[in-house]
Amino acid sequence: MASNRHLGRVIVLQSLYEYECRTLANDPEVELDTIIAKNIEPYEGTLGDTEFVYELTHKVVENFKTLDDALAPMAPEWPISAISAIDRNVLRMGLYELSECRDTVPPKVAINEAVELAKAFGSESSSRFVNGVLGTAFKKLGITVEEEKDESKRTDKKDAEETSKAKRGTDGAKSAKSAGSSADGTD
Repeated sequence: MASNRHLGRVIVLQSLYEYECRTLANDPEVELDTIIAKNIEPYEGTLGDTEFVYELTHKVVENFKTLDDALAPMAPEWPISAISAIDRNVLRMGLYELSECRDTVPPKVAINEAVELAKAFGSESSSRFVNGVLGTAFKKLGITVEEEKDESKRTDKKDAEETSKAKRGTDGAKSAKSAGSSADGTD
């Protein structure tokens, strides 16, 4: 069965949001794997690659503090605690994929996917905010255009197909272009 990484990222975001909210509310019964399983259940027939969802969710949760510390200087006027829970978790996911998953997810795909999640689940200005912060991360991580091209050759085909589909759509074309512009400095 084919994997649907975009749907997987939606489930990861939903799981991160629920986990963070329940943890902040001191819910004694919060259990990450239970949350993930519950969120995957309605999409089991469509999703395919559940391992991706579990792994990305766990890695982001394990690195909340490290990711938040890295994000703080990239949005200095917005303390992490002042960023909406949706935007904060989209940024965490995007930064994790951008910094730790470059062997399987090209940086521009990581940024584009985060922007698409922000558009779908955040506020009106979330996608621009996420794009700007992750564009800054792209530059701070020192990702070069050549490195980006080399990584694109090794990418997961499903991510490349999803980005291509997003570029063909009207909103996807704008976000992919803006993600690429801020990420590679070719405004």
